[in-house]
Parts: sequence; structure tokens; C-alpha cells
Amino acid sequence: MSPPVRKVATASQIPQSADVVIVGAGMAGIAAALYLARRGTSVAVVEKGIISGEQSCRNWGWCRQQNRDPRELPLAQLALRVWRDINQEIGEETGFRETGLVYASNSAADIATWENWGRTAREHGVDTRMLSSAEVKAKLPGNSRHWLGGVHSPKDGRAEPALAVAALAKAAMAAGATIVQNCAVRAFETSGGSICGVVTEQGLIRCQALLVAGGAWSGMLLRHHGIKFLQASVKSTSFYTEAAEAVTEGGVSMQDVTIRRRLDGGYTVGLSGRGQLQVTPWGLLQAKAFWRTFKARRKGLTYAIGRQFIDGPEALTRWRADGISPFERIRTLDPAPDLHLVRKGLAKLQEIYPALTGIKAAQSWGGMVDSTPDAIPVIAPVRSRPGLFIASGFSGHGFGIGPAAGQLAADLIRGDRPCVDPAPYRYERMVDGSDLGKPGML
Repeated sequence: MSPPVRKVATASQIPQSADVVIVGAGMAGIAAALYLARRGTSVAVVEKGIISGEQSCRNWGWCRQQNRDPRELPLAQLALRVWRDINQEIGEETGFRETGLVYASNSAADIATWENWGRTAREHGVDTRMLSSAEVKAKLPGNSRHWLGGVHSPKDGRAEPALAVAALAKAAMAAGATIVQNCAVRAFETSGGSICGVVTEQGLIRCQALLVAGGAWSGMLLRHHGIKFLQASVKSTSFYTEAAEAVTEGGVSMQDVTIRRRLDGGYTVGLSGRGQLQVTPWGLLQAKAFWRTFKARRKGLTYAIGRQFIDGPEALTRWRADGISPFERIRTLDPAPDLHLVRKGLAKLQEIYPALTGIKAAQSWGGMVDSTPDAIPVIAPVRSRPGLFIASGFSGHGFGIGPAAGQLAADLIRGDRPCVDPAPYRYERMVDGSDLGKPGML
């Protein structure tokens, strides 16, 4: 079942033209639209389903610098600065609160990783503090575990996925952006090799630039036009609970389970590193590129062959621009949650926090977390196709860094000075033989 998301009234018809068309009304696409519209660029966002209907409303709602890959850290820092002022700036409730985040572990390897990360992070000005066993206990009152150690980021926070993207969408429309829901982009058109239009199920939108921000579906649209994009998805399961006693006001990541306090008094709960890898045709074809990622994260994976093999975003499907596309057949990617993981999460939560004994799940859901081989997003132009830009492959980090990712995408599309160094996010690393290295931190 889909998690609840605030509905937003938008335009029913596409415009005839726009300077920029954005495919996808998730966090990255909507944030890019907001920054473009504020700078006087006409922009149309076209969404096959509803605003924030897929992974942007299915994540944990963490807004953090803590344990970000160093390549992603400048983007995470900028995003957090945006989050801190966002409610007042747009006059809407996103749910953001600067509550701090705590990681706790009994693994010496985890502690060593966090210590090494902290040395790099402090060079970037991140407030990160290692915690002894006693300090973890003090930070997590009511937690029954005896932890070896942990790490605390007091300036990180949390927001509500069900509210945040909708709030940004309203702000983008107030700034002049057009958003159309329940309208799929089927293809794009070029003239002299450059983007000149986007074909939707309602017809053609003439444009000078296209930003593909379609989450797990981005690769399928790009492959349709012969553009390689290394992207693989894993099904995640999360849930939120009924309102309960406040054992934390922020977020806590533990080896077995993660929790995040919600505005409604419940908790969003996830199982870090757990997921289902569904076998797909495109997944098999790009297996070599993801081999190192698979080896690093296979411990928490289960495997299945399901609907995704035939008509999901990693299926090998062809279509015509004047016919029904896969994006119309599946308006919202809404995989069923793995109920055994929900039961496990509830059991672990009550074991670790006895004060939550008897707590129940209010709603559970599945989501498709799309990743690149190095777990770093692509936010970049495609040099071989002038006018084409990508903001995808966020590898489970898109909600938290989304406001900054949208700003960077807008900078690159307009040719403005980039808000952060765009080099780590370049598209060409996917196709030029670059050694992508080990996958970044989760």
C-alpha cells in the first residue's frame, strides 16, 4: 500500500512550450523546477503519476550530513542549510526539525569507519562527534542495548516525505512553474542532435532543455534513446507506527533497525541494508558494472523474479511515441512490502525500547531504491546530446539532498555558477571507462 502523501492541485493540460521540461515530480525534479522558476526560466514538470508518488514519499525522512560519502558531502551540507530555512522561506510545512541523528553499533568495524569518516568530515566543517558506550547510553535513554559506541550529528534533522515535496511543488507553482500530473512523457525529440521537444501522452511540448528526474524510471527513458545509464533498483520495506511514547525526537540508526520520530507522534521504521533484489533483463545485462556493489551489500538481500522482469523499469521494452508507453501502464511503482520485515522491525523495536511494547504498525509500504554503481547520483548534462540533463541515481539519498540537487541541476541547465563542484556527479563517468570505485556509504 502506498504511504500517504499530500495531494496538490496542478494544471490539467500541458503547455505548448517551455524553456525546460522536467520528467518526474519527485524531490529532485520539483526542487529543480522551483529554482528555475525563481530565476525567470519557464519550466514544465510532467509526472506520469502524482507528485512524490514513488520513492520521494517512501523514504525514511532523514536529512543528514552524517556518514555521507565525501564526494556527496558538499551537496548534503548545502541541502541541510536549505532545509533549516525552508518552512519559513516557502510558507509551508515540510516537517523539517533540527533534532540531531544518532548512530549506534556493536561492531568495531562500524566504529572505525565512523572515526575515519569524522576526520574527513571535520575538514569540511561538519559537527560530528564520536560517542563512547556510556555516551551512547546517555543519548538514547530507554534503549535497552549495551552499545560499543556511536556517533552523533547534532545539526542533522528529519522531515516528512508526505509533506515536503508537495510543499515545494506549491512554492514552484507560485514562482511560475507549470506542473502536470497523470501525464507520461513517452519520448523526446531532437533537431541537429539537440533537444527540441518532449512527446507526452497529451502531445508535444517544445523546449530547449530536458531534465530527466524520473527516479527508477530514468534509465528506461534514456535507454529508449540509446543513452546508457547504469541504474539498478532494490525493493525496500518500511512502515510507520501509531503514536507512541517519545523515546527520541530525532533519528536513531542501529544495526537491526532505524527509527525516526514523526510529527504525528509515531515513528517511521526501516531495516538498514535489507532489501529484495528482483532479477530483471536490464539488471542481468549490467551485472558486471554492479558486481562490487553487489558483493558489498549482498548480506542483507533476498532475491525474486516478479512483475519487474516483464514490465518494470528494468524490463527490455520498446514502444512508439504515438502509442502507449510503459510509463502509462504503471502510473505508480508500488511494490508490496515484505511483511516478514515489518514483523521483524516491530519485534526489534520493542526489544530495544521496552517502553514501546505493544506498539503497532499503522501502515507499511514497499519502494524501489535506484542506485548507481558508486552510489553517487548523476546530476549533469549529457555532452553528446545538447540540452539533455539528468538528475537521477540518488541511491537512497535523494530526499535529504534533494533541495541542493535541484539547485545544482538548475545551475547547470541555466549555465549559472554551480552551487557545488559538479565533477563528482558527471554523467560521463558512466560511459568513459572511469573506475567508479567502491560504492559510497549508505
